[in-house]
Amino acid sequence: MRRVPNFVLLRAFEAAARLQSFALAAQELHLTPSAISHQVKELEQYFGRKLFLRRNRRVEPTPEAVRLLESLTRVFDVVEAACAEVALAPQAQVLALHCAPSFAAKWLGPRLSDFTLAHPRITIRLTTGAEPLDLTRANEIDVAVSYGSALERAGMQTVALGREPILPLCAPELARAGVPARELISRLTLIDSQLSRVTWNDWFGANGLRLPDTPRPSFDRAAMAIAAAVDGMGVVLESARLAAREIGRGELVQLGRGEFPEVQRETHFLSYRTSEAKREKVRAFIDWLLDIAGLGATAV
Repeated sequence: MRRVPNFVLLRAFEAAARLQSFALAAQELHLTPSAISHQVKELEQYFGRKLFLRRNRRVEPTPEAVRLLESLTRVFDVVEAACAEVALAPQAQVLALHCAPSFAAKWLGPRLSDFTLAHPRITIRLTTGAEPLDLTRANEIDVAVSYGSALERAGMQTVALGREPILPLCAPELARAGVPARELISRLTLIDSQLSRVTWNDWFGANGLRLPDTPRPSFDRAAMAIAAAVDGMGVVLESARLAAREIGRGELVQLGRGEFPEVQRETHFLSYRTSEAKREKVRAFIDWLLDIAGLGATAV
């Protein structure tokens, strides 16, 4: 049995803390302010501490109550989304997708409209996060795409989304004509993309070059590092997949193309529960993602 307070008490607390008013919480929940007050008092008795500071016309959550509110907000959001999914028409389905932030923003997001056009009965609910997700615990998520690595768990299937070229990329104006690339890259500012599968130290060593001992701007998201390169800050070492739009628009060019050996790595990984692989919405998304990644259904 779960050791949690009565849900009715938590609902009253969440509304009162969010609105900072017993009266407004009462209106939202179709109760009286007195009922809200009594439910909050009962919850305070359960915890053995005050949850609100009573002011003249409002209530102010204590620090402990603020932390509880933050957690309850996430939980209630999940419950609300789950209920909305059940309430949809029988033909409609919601696919909960969790994705690495830069992959979602730079590559997957611009292509999702193609998926929704092909599968109008499937609605995408997208969340992002930097850490690989454990789908054996995150039951509210159907499919995950992680960056750098994926968790290996019994009951989970993981597929690498192909090898990606990791290239030195810069704004066209920095790639000066007539200057050898091996000389130029030692002069330009190097941008660190902190989560990249290949570091500048790795890259310079592989090309027999000495890594310049100069300060390097650093970003913890590939999307930010790529944007900095577009703005002319320097050279970034990043995935051609994530920078595809910038390369296609001519905002970034590969420095030393044909001169430096191309480095490739498996960088993004698709994960899903084996038991749900044949569910219509999951199978449709997997097949579509593998197809646009150039892998085809043979990858699973």
